[in-house]
Formats: sequence, C-alpha cells, structure tokens
Amino acid sequence: MIEESNEKRFYVLRAISGKEKKVKETIEREMSLPEPSTISQRVFRVVVPTEKVMTQRKTKKVIIERPYLSGYVLIECMMSQLLINALRDLPDVIGFLGNDNPSPLSLAEVEKLLHEVDTTNEGPDVVDMQFVLGESVKIIDGAFVGFSATIEEILSEKKKLKVMVKIFGRKTPLELGYAQVEKE
Repeated sequence: MIEESNEKRFYVLRAISGKEKKVKETIEREMSLPEPSTISQRVFRVVVPTEKVMTQRKTKKVIIERPYLSGYVLIECMMSQLLINALRDLPDVIGFLGNDNPSPLSLAEVEKLLHEVDTTNEGPDVVDMQFVLGESVKIIDGAFVGFSATIEEILSEKKKLKVMVKIFGRKTPLELGYAQVEKE
C-alpha cells in the first residue's frame, strides 16, 4: 500500500502503445465531471509528450505528430492508493511505472521531458525517411531545386545525404539535409 500524499508530483502512467492520447482524453473527461471523484480531486495535469516527425507518403513529405515516449503518459497528481486503483480501472491503462509503488519523477526529469517536448514541437527535427545508397532523389530546396541526384553516402547522425548531381555534363558532389530532397 502506498501512503497518501498531499504533494503534487509527476508520475508515469503506462498505457497501451498508440492509445496515449485516448487515455489523456479519458482522464481529462473524468477531471471535468461535475461530481467530485478521486481523479478530479487528485489529478491536476495530464501530458502526452509528442514529437513532430517528417515522413514521406508516396511522393509527398508529411509532418506527423507521434508520442515521444510510446506507451507513457505523465500525470501531475497527489498520489494515493485510491487514485492508483481509479486510474488502473480506466480503459487502455496498464498501470503506473512501478506498479503498486510508483515513484515520482524528479523535478529535473520533468523539466527535461517538458523542455524536449517544447523544442520538438517547434519544428520537425526528426526525419522518418529511409534512403538507400544509389537511389535517385529530386532536390526540392536550395540552389539546385529541380535537379535529380544519386545518393552516394547517408550521414544518418547528421540527417544529411552526400549526393552526386550532374551539372553541365559533370558530376558534382553535394551535401543536403533529408528535408531538402524527396524520393523520385
């Protein structure tokens, strides 16, 4: 049994992967009910850390939002055994990280997670595209827009490609970011 706490802290709630947003909506619905409940009295904030990712569908680049920590929801609450039981009974909820004895996140961990969420929501810095050596791509940004190029090297840690572009009959090497090209 966990002791009841009157201190607001962040805890990690485990959810079925892909159902994080639905769990958040369910908890927020419970929080907004007119009659008091354990959830509405003890939960103050629900956060699903997400990131924006650029991916390619057919020939178009699309920015999608996906959970930063798949299967996890952050909850700011005053912990009690009643709250653990109430949240565990919700659909798509597995339980807390730490099961019956959840540990609160440190302030540094919460700030780091929330800061990472804020910075990833500023723009897509993650690119979920698969490139293959020797593949032909079309340049869509920069000085060589419209040119076709062949991938010579993939620098995945930098999210860049080294490509060869044929200009005036000669092959010219270029280094381009993933977002500057699209598959042909």
